[in-house]
Amino acid sequence: MDLEEFERRHRPTDSEEPFQLENSYTLDVAVDGAVTAKAGTMVAYTGDLSFTGQASAEGGITGFLKEAASGEGTPVMRVEGQGHVYLADRRKKVQVLRLDDGESITVNGEDVLAFEEEIAYEVGAIDSLAGSFAGGFTNVHLEGPGYVAVTTHGDPTVLSPPVATDPAATVAWSDTTPDVEVNAGLSDMVGQESGERLQMEFTGETGFVVVQPYEEL
Repeated sequence: MDLEEFERRHRPTDSEEPFQLENSYTLDVAVDGAVTAKAGTMVAYTGDLSFTGQASAEGGITGFLKEAASGEGTPVMRVEGQGHVYLADRRKKVQVLRLDDGESITVNGEDVLAFEEEIAYEVGAIDSLAGSFAGGFTNVHLEGPGYVAVTTHGDPTVLSPPVATDPAATVAWSDTTPDVEVNAGLSDMVGQESGERLQMEFTGETGFVVVQPYEEL
């Protein structure tokens, strides 16, 4: 293609939506006030925007989304002003969700890309995984109304309970709560901590679970 066609094909898409996918890997957020995003994911911006890191050693509503793999904090940033910010995370695919008032989803902290200011969030951990994955398994509970963007390695699969999943491949869940089970048949595999040994068991007749074709941890 010539330069004019290349430019036209890959220009940002005009949209009334505050969260707009420019391609499978890049999120365009129309900022009019403030949004929260994973630090280090800004690839470009237009307009009058400022970026402020939010950090506290223990995490929490103004702090870190703790990284389960290392126990270190994955900081979030507050994007304020008016303009457009373009976000991407290691060529992971971006999934945009709109939560109605009272709707919620729990997401692996590593897979949260951005969410609107109206979204209420709380950082938690699954203590029963702490001995197997350094830092435990940190997750972020997000409650609407508002837009949320999460990332996945490849295309996600959405499953209904009852279902057992690999913790390292589990991206998110909604309207269901996991229990952690140990596969005794694989419990003596020295040095191999994985979802084949540890499993998240989702039961009940409601909700869904999101998994990806990749072990995050």
